[in-house]
Amino acid sequence: MQIKPDQLETHLARGLRPLYLIHGDEPLLAQESADAIRAAARAAGHGEREVFVASGAHFDWSGVLGAAQALSLFADKRLIEIRIPSGKPGKEGSEALQRYCERLPEDVITLVQLPARLDYQQLKAAWFNALDGAGLTIKVETLERKALPAWLGQRLARQGQRVREGEEGQKTLAFFADRIEGNLLAAHQELQKLALLHPPGELAFEQVEAAVLNVARFDTNKLSEAAWTGQVARALRVLDGLRHEGETPVMVHWNLAEDLRALARARAALDEGKPLPLAVKEARAWGLRERLIERALPQVSGHQVAHLLDAAAVCDGICKGLKHPEWPAGAWDALKRLLLMVMQQVQPRGAQALALRG
Repeated sequence: MQIKPDQLETHLARGLRPLYLIHGDEPLLAQESADAIRAAARAAGHGEREVFVASGAHFDWSGVLGAAQALSLFADKRLIEIRIPSGKPGKEGSEALQRYCERLPEDVITLVQLPARLDYQQLKAAWFNALDGAGLTIKVETLERKALPAWLGQRLARQGQRVREGEEGQKTLAFFADRIEGNLLAAHQELQKLALLHPPGELAFEQVEAAVLNVARFDTNKLSEAAWTGQVARALRVLDGLRHEGETPVMVHWNLAEDLRALARARAALDEGKPLPLAVKEARAWGLRERLIERALPQVSGHQVAHLLDAAAVCDGICKGLKHPEWPAGAWDALKRLLLMVMQQVQPRGAQALALRG
């Protein structure tokens, strides 16, 4: 059974499962989920804890199997943690995990952590299905930008603070979200800082502005999300952030081009008469990229996608040192032009002019 991190507290209140699996790429939420499981296990009498870190090709999985079946020397109940940093246990690990799930020990809670985004093949692997079927899976996904203000409001409420009602409060949360985007660990620290600086109660915009540092961290996935949802100002801010953080133009372009190639595959399938869900599947995209393509697909024709692919090819050459008489000479300026072309095409027609003005 698979749940989201915000559902875990409710499930733990109903009683402990024999096994918990955490996977995803948001460190703060993964850490908090693991801490909640550990606390619930301690409260239920699981006082002894063993940790195995399965890293490297020579990890001895027999130690994990042996520990699960061994009698406890110090406590009646135990917590066994298995951490797989790469998210790939290998052939021996796959077989060991399947055997482990077939004979889950009594009076033992098992916590398996996969601190990585799993790909399609991993999610279909026998070892993953064995873990998922034996207990509860917590899928930790990156928090989308549009969800950040509400998330920050909830976190402030936990520490007895809140922003003002109405437009000023929304402005405060939007400002806060811009400062911490892509960096929830730093966001957690900034929230703690506000708790130390100000007493419980209402926070004014000026108090948040003065306290919160600009700790935003950008990656190419953030750029795709902004572009395919038509958030022009945010997309340009992320592009500028990537430039100043030292990302290479070639990598930024590769990510945008991958999005366009996936969109082209989906558009071709749709033009062949396949229904939208099947056409999106043809894109061979998963997670956030799949949702973004599904949203953008009805807005573009095959001709428009072909035009964007041609533009991406020109931009690729510029990023690698070639010149084009009708394009900017600089790689980042060329990327900006390609980004604006994408956003102009994928938005609903009535929203284009408004978005470009904003």
